[in-house]
Amino acid sequence: MKGAIGATTFGALGDALSEFWDAREAREKRLLTIGGTVIGLAIVYSVAWAPAFDGRQKLREELPRERAALAQMQAEARQAREFSGAAAGDAPSGDTLRQAMTDSLAAHGLPSVQVSAIGDSMQVRAKNVSFGDWISWVDDMRKQNKVQVSEANVTALDKDGQVDLDATLAPAVATPH
Repeated sequence: MKGAIGATTFGALGDALSEFWDAREAREKRLLTIGGTVIGLAIVYSVAWAPAFDGRQKLREELPRERAALAQMQAEARQAREFSGAAAGDAPSGDTLRQAMTDSLAAHGLPSVQVSAIGDSMQVRAKNVSFGDWISWVDDMRKQNKVQVSEANVTALDKDGQVDLDATLAPAVATPH
């Protein structure tokens, strides 16, 4: 039923427009056609062409700034990679490393561990310490002071998780990037 009403309404509208157009003289028809064309072109200009043209201009102005920002970010990324490489070479050694290890052991609750220097390496000896605490300390030393375990002799004790250990920590060997 709705379809019939819609078709009837459009048919009536079409009839009314046809009757209106037929009642116009040739000069009026020409003026209405020209006016309709001008209005149509104005609508197309304001809805489609002008926003696209303005957006294109805005992009032309922003593109050099965005390229400059990208170049700056790439330069900063290169610099950060250089700094990270340089930081890898700044590992403490000698007395500085021994003191850093002693301080770190105390901070990790392992103050009874003995630390002694052997060349560039440090020997660590401990009796009856928690293996988990020792591993946590080694990981912390690896991250903060760039050392790694080069040798270790760990003996499990009767009490679960407790060990005696004798280990040597040496400066970490840099890996190529």
